[in-house]
Amino acid sequence: MPGRCCQSAAGVPYAPGVTDWAGIVRREQGRYADATARLAAKRGSHQKQLVRMANAAAGAGLAELMRGRRPAASGWLERAAEAYRESWEGAPPASFGRPLGAVKARVLAGDTPGAEADARWALELGTREAESPIGRYAAALAALVLGLDAEASRLARDLEGIGEAFPSEVATALRGLAEGDAVLYAEGLLRTLRSFEARSSYLEDVPVADTVLVLEALAERRGVAQRPVSPLLPAA
Repeated sequence: MPGRCCQSAAGVPYAPGVTDWAGIVRREQGRYADATARLAAKRGSHQKQLVRMANAAAGAGLAELMRGRRPAASGWLERAAEAYRESWEGAPPASFGRPLGAVKARVLAGDTPGAEADARWALELGTREAESPIGRYAAALAALVLGLDAEASRLARDLEGIGEAFPSEVATALRGLAEGDAVLYAEGLLRTLRSFEARSSYLEDVPVADTVLVLEALAERRGVAQRPVSPLLPAA
């Protein structure tokens, strides 16, 4: 952000370069429009174009959050959730990244009824029993949205125990939220932020720690939000 100096999760002060968030919004809007046109013209796979739409809408929403434009961000994130959900029909089996994306987008949009509806849908798809870590992650997040904390704790502990197949820091943060352990949550959250700060690539090339934002939205409801500062997060 322009002129913003901040401290990373690792505690090292630094000044990030200026990010053209308005330009990113325009780019993502263009990608969304292209996917929409291809879908209308029946060019390419129906469900794949819907995923392209969802990813582009999510990217635009995240960039708008970074600009501090909450209403615009919510509108794009709600479009993303709708497209992720619609893309499930005709998707390959166990495409659990789609319900996960829908739930995350609804949470970031601040759409509590929508998040709860998509969370119930995610659980109905069998994510609790999924073999894939992404499926169980979707289930854990859905359980937290619905206040099923005992279920979320069990799923988070499962994710913690599967090694490199799933980021242990995210599992720890999920468990901290589910078990009401503010210290454990803070540990997992800051490790998650460090992992984002160490990356060189992001979904849709939008440099935002979206997982941290989702976790913090759920933490706000539980009174344990940490509000870390990073160039990958919106200004307070």
